[in-house]
Amino acid sequence: MARAIWSGALSFGLVAMPVQLFTATRSHTIRFNQIQRGTSDRVRNKRVNERTGDEVPAEEIVKGFEMGDEYVIVEPGELDDIAPGRSKGLEISGFVGLDQVDPIYFDRSYYLAPKGPEYAKVYSLLLDALTESNKAGVATFVMRNREYLVAVRADGEVLALHTLHWADEVREPRREIGDLPERATISDKELRTAIQLVDALSMEWNPEEFHDTYQERVLELVEAKRTGATVEKGAPPPRSTNVIDLMDALQASVESARGRRGGGGGRGGERKGARARGRGRAGDRRRAELEGLSKSELYQRATEASIPGRSSMNREELIRALAA
Repeated sequence: MARAIWSGALSFGLVAMPVQLFTATRSHTIRFNQIQRGTSDRVRNKRVNERTGDEVPAEEIVKGFEMGDEYVIVEPGELDDIAPGRSKGLEISGFVGLDQVDPIYFDRSYYLAPKGPEYAKVYSLLLDALTESNKAGVATFVMRNREYLVAVRADGEVLALHTLHWADEVREPRREIGDLPERATISDKELRTAIQLVDALSMEWNPEEFHDTYQERVLELVEAKRTGATVEKGAPPPRSTNVIDLMDALQASVESARGRRGGGGGRGGERKGARARGRGRAGDRRRAELEGLSKSELYQRATEASIPGRSSMNREELIRALAA
């Protein structure tokens, strides 16, 4: 069971309840130790005095804010003393529609839980109100010597809290991207074809179909180096489309996407039936079985079957390769 990383009081209007904050996500990051080449010796980072080269114990380290040629020293306790909301309050100042918050403002996600079963009614009340109104509560709170702007919303059976970037933390694109081109002129035919391509590639959002293939490729590389085997290189990035060939590339993409979906948008049994006519019954059963698997399950089977190029395949390509 996860441990709470923060606890305090959530309030909206004159209603309040004690809550706990839990991390909602975890990373797939594969961590390597630093080793000196040619040895098995670990390389460690140390905090050292820049002038003397001596290692400095953690209790002797304070924060210094550089101002010209000198530092203003700030003790950790002094930061706690000035933190706004030292009472650990998470006060919702207002509610906004979820579609009003630009995704660029979202940072990290957490879960909020009541601190005890006696607060279940207040918790459920806020959860249901946010679900019915499709709104999020906007609040600020302090955690680990930092103040956060957050959005609290309903996520199924739990309240989710998302930390948000402050407005002055979001960079203006034209200021940051020096060579951002001006809007180009697009013909009606090009736009219509591009929209057709978007429609042909549209799908239902199902995060289970997406798989962290890079993590598995790294583990394959480690295992291959351990056993002296070789590992297939990843596919190179696609070549940039020449502006002269743009319309041809769009049209070919639309036709390819429609072909993968069964020739123009038919779904379910129509697609499967059209593809099955040229195959025997055994192939039909095999394909039907594969169609019922998620992309992650298909990738696992492709790994077991050592299918080359599987890391760059989409779901339909994995099905075709496994069926073959």
